[in-house]
Amino acid sequence: MLAGGLGPAPVVGGAVPEFVTEFVGRRAELRELRELLGSHRVVTVIGVGGVGKTRLAVQTAVELRRGFADGVRVVELASLRNPALLPQAVFDGLGLGHRDQPDRSAVDALVEYVRTRHLLIVLDNCEHVLEAAARFVDDVLHATSRVHFLATSREVLNLPGERITVLHPLSTKGPATDLFESRARDVVPGFTVDDSNRAAVQRVCERLDGLPLAIELACARLRVLSVHELADRLSDGIDLLSTRVRAGPERHRNLQAAMAWSHELCTREQQLLWARVSVFAGGFDTRAAEAVCADDELPVAEVLDCLYDLVGKSILQREESRGRVRFRVLETIREFGQALLSPEESERLHRRHLEWCAGLVTESVRRWFSDDQFAISERLRANLANVRTALETALEWSPDTAAELVSAPWFLWACGLSAREHAMWLARALETPDLVPERRAAVLGALGLVRTMQGYQEAADPIVAEALALHPDDPVAVAFALDAQGLGAFFCGDHPEAERLLTESLARYESVRGIREDLPCAVRVHLGMLCCFDGRTAQAQEFFDDVRARCEQVGERWMLSYAVFGQGLVAVTEERYTDAIALARESLGLKRHFEDSVGTPLAVELLGWAEAGADSAERFAVLIGASSVLWRAFGQQLYGSAQWMARRERFATRARSGLGNAAFESAMRRGAAMGVPELLDFALSDGGGTDREPADTGALAVLSRREREVARHLVAGRTNRQIAEALVLSHRTVEGHVEHILQKLRLDNRSQVAAALVSSQT
Repeated sequence: MLAGGLGPAPVVGGAVPEFVTEFVGRRAELRELRELLGSHRVVTVIGVGGVGKTRLAVQTAVELRRGFADGVRVVELASLRNPALLPQAVFDGLGLGHRDQPDRSAVDALVEYVRTRHLLIVLDNCEHVLEAAARFVDDVLHATSRVHFLATSREVLNLPGERITVLHPLSTKGPATDLFESRARDVVPGFTVDDSNRAAVQRVCERLDGLPLAIELACARLRVLSVHELADRLSDGIDLLSTRVRAGPERHRNLQAAMAWSHELCTREQQLLWARVSVFAGGFDTRAAEAVCADDELPVAEVLDCLYDLVGKSILQREESRGRVRFRVLETIREFGQALLSPEESERLHRRHLEWCAGLVTESVRRWFSDDQFAISERLRANLANVRTALETALEWSPDTAAELVSAPWFLWACGLSAREHAMWLARALETPDLVPERRAAVLGALGLVRTMQGYQEAADPIVAEALALHPDDPVAVAFALDAQGLGAFFCGDHPEAERLLTESLARYESVRGIREDLPCAVRVHLGMLCCFDGRTAQAQEFFDDVRARCEQVGERWMLSYAVFGQGLVAVTEERYTDAIALARESLGLKRHFEDSVGTPLAVELLGWAEAGADSAERFAVLIGASSVLWRAFGQQLYGSAQWMARRERFATRARSGLGNAAFESAMRRGAAMGVPELLDFALSDGGGTDREPADTGALAVLSRREREVARHLVAGRTNRQIAEALVLSHRTVEGHVEHILQKLRLDNRSQVAAALVSSQT
């Protein structure tokens, strides 16, 4: 398949999250953390659950943004269940793409990127992966000089040089009361603490021991209780409730008691849903909750109302992005919900969760090659933590399901899962006993493909050979393995063998009625690249044009980015460098929306070659400096292929002679220091020194022709019904187009479309 499609998960980490509620108190602690981080490289905030560690760390990050030249990043670890994936979570949080080498540590790859940067990384919720977090931080600290860490945990990391801030509950006489007033005002507009209610507010804060999370849970009750009623009920009930929660420090017991009190104030249906959603990791949407949590006790028709009620009670957090609503559960509240489940109920829910995830992946595979591709990619990316949880469940209870989950969607790297992690899950699936032959063959084929793309051909060859031998009667499995084998032969320079294998792969795919179109299209792209390197550019052009037409016919965009890349490769080979620049930039514009951090270096490489051909030597050096880092992060440079490297060197020689060694090396270093967003901004810019026609790389590049028409009507301010009449479409069809436009442009509402389109054309 294609060597591309990786991208970071957008929810787990990255840019500093924004809170909708006011930050209250903790000014002394903020000053302390700012001072500590100014002189020390690792600071850990410790405290009991619910004391406000995350909020304090994020606020610190917000206030220190300008103090770190290369920014601050927050990496949320609460949903991480496998400590081995902690480095990958950091890559996601840094927005770097993925580091995918089996023969060098993930830490080495990260260090390569951050070595010279001045950066603050916040690791939130380290306690359940404490050893892995400590080892990771220690390794990075020793290998860099300007990377700082701020960690939150219930325990210290125990690292040399670590500075500790112990976060205590809020003082009940001042800050706790201020927090109560702020959160109460969110529930009851205009609420103030005055002489008439101050004593009651202080009673509440004292009974909850000043714990912020407990106070926020209590304030949610003000929708139905006065502050005096709240204080009376809490005072009457919390001692009794405390006897029913698990043992632990007194303050932690009081938090547990506050949650138990909130639980008792829920209806039976709300209680069931609270407990059941604890099976999710990293969040969920309404459809997921209905699929996993509904039964005779909790009818599906009541799930939506219960979700609404639990948001109102501050048990769930509602998040909306690009017109989609998801729900998250704070880790402390999720743990409480898990404790409410019996072992039998927990197993039943995990099996239902696995069934739902399997359905999500199966449907994604079925619909991948379509104009719904952006939505599919984003939904899978948003649910990666759930997929990981389901894979752990499947490996224990249903290995064949695990094998299907990681092998059928070969495009998982276009949905946020790195090739490194993909290979890990594939290897774990192979370790399970008694896999049926067709499942084992599929897993072997997928693993062989990943290793081939990384340039580790010696590792890939025996894997692919076993896949071919294991299930020779399955035309799809054989075609998949032949494609991987042919791609490997191409990278190794054996063109006759590569053409034979790829041609046979394509023939086998085409013999299967109803074959998924993404599979044969990938082979056509590989054949096109082979023809291009053989100098048969007319034949190569036919392959790429064919794939482009198939993609545009259905509105597919990810495979299209490779077809466009191929057309640019033909243009470079034919020395049509202006055309090649436009096509490479068009490909990058498409890949940008998928955060395709493996296909991105391929397109950046092509753009660099085209720039060198057009005598833009400095731009070539910057682009190749950047792409070299991205290739090295993924695996071998240019698939470990001597012929690909020779082509790069030919253009490098030309650019170096025109620019001079010192300027060339300086430009290379500039590119190597770029992050992916900065690189893409540079690559997609016009360069300032040419008369080129700008490529359509912005918003319009990711829309189908029909969606562009609809978008222009949106800019004109027309309603869906008016658009339907103008374009002679059904109202429902227009609604679908509008939804797709918002998803593809990553917008929240239609009013933002005009700005996006104008920005794309400036």
